[in-house]
Amino acid sequence: MIKEKQPFIPFAYKLLAGILILICVFMAAMVLGAADITVKDVWLALMSNEKSEQTSIILNIRLPREVGASFVGAALAVSGAIMQGMTRNPLADPGLLGITAGANAALAITIVWMPSTNYVGVMIGCLLGAAVGAMMVFGLGAAKKGGFSPFRLVLAGAAVSAFLYAIAEGIGIYFKVSKDVSMWTAGGLAGLSWSQLQVIVPFILIGILIALFLSRQLTILSLSDEVAVGLGQNTTQIKIALFIVIILLAGASVALVGNMVFVGLMVPHLVRAVVGTDYRLIIPMSAIGGAAFMLLADTLGRTMNAPYETPVAAIIAILGLPFFLLIVHKGGKALL
Repeated sequence: MIKEKQPFIPFAYKLLAGILILICVFMAAMVLGAADITVKDVWLALMSNEKSEQTSIILNIRLPREVGASFVGAALAVSGAIMQGMTRNPLADPGLLGITAGANAALAITIVWMPSTNYVGVMIGCLLGAAVGAMMVFGLGAAKKGGFSPFRLVLAGAAVSAFLYAIAEGIGIYFKVSKDVSMWTAGGLAGLSWSQLQVIVPFILIGILIALFLSRQLTILSLSDEVAVGLGQNTTQIKIALFIVIILLAGASVALVGNMVFVGLMVPHLVRAVVGTDYRLIIPMSAIGGAAFMLLADTLGRTMNAPYETPVAAIIAILGLPFFLLIVHKGGKALL
């Protein structure tokens, strides 16, 4: 049987469709929730100086929360896409390979030893912790002869993540700061403020811009190191630059909302099914898809059991675990 050729759809149309979906999901996230808010209320709050209870809720609670969710989703999806391309590991995800666990442990240490630090200090601590966690995982994954393999990295990531989470929990219990640490480790978006976003969002924007700049080199690197070297790439410098971008994006995300696993795994796979394997297309679409996915998860968390909230990390885990098992079952080729 001859397989029919799929019609070609220009990337510009796919990008436009992704942006429209993101706008619709963002508006739904702004409107839906325990408070009775309409699209008209959102429009008036953004476009006029009229003060009301709805305006206060929209500008001071909903809007910073959903803006933060958008940037965190974009950061995690882009960092996951970079990891999958750089390591050629379909199971790569910042939450699965020890990066967010390292940032979380550093967060606990920062809260204990520098309790009066501002968000810049928290940000720096999370970046250093993410770097340490990543180096531990990649060090263990490459320790055995034969170098990296997808499943070896996942096993190393699980072991390092458990170790670093235990350190964070132990610090929280011993120094009686478990409540402060759990505000981040629960993966919460509640309580985000504009002052927090002003510190963290620029780091995420810089990381995404660098990722876009290096997307062509990442596409070549995702084929093999030999091809990249043959085409004149300095693979060591490119890998270091991409590693820094991953740390920047994952560390910033943890500093803002805590641990989020599976976003960086799922979104790049879904994006590749739409745009192919060129990272010049994957990176921007992953940013849009990750933002929309996080907004959707946050909206579900706020509406499933309103006026109570279901942790967004739990919703993402419920969606992500079957996806992860599907990828494993297919040998890493589920959606590639």
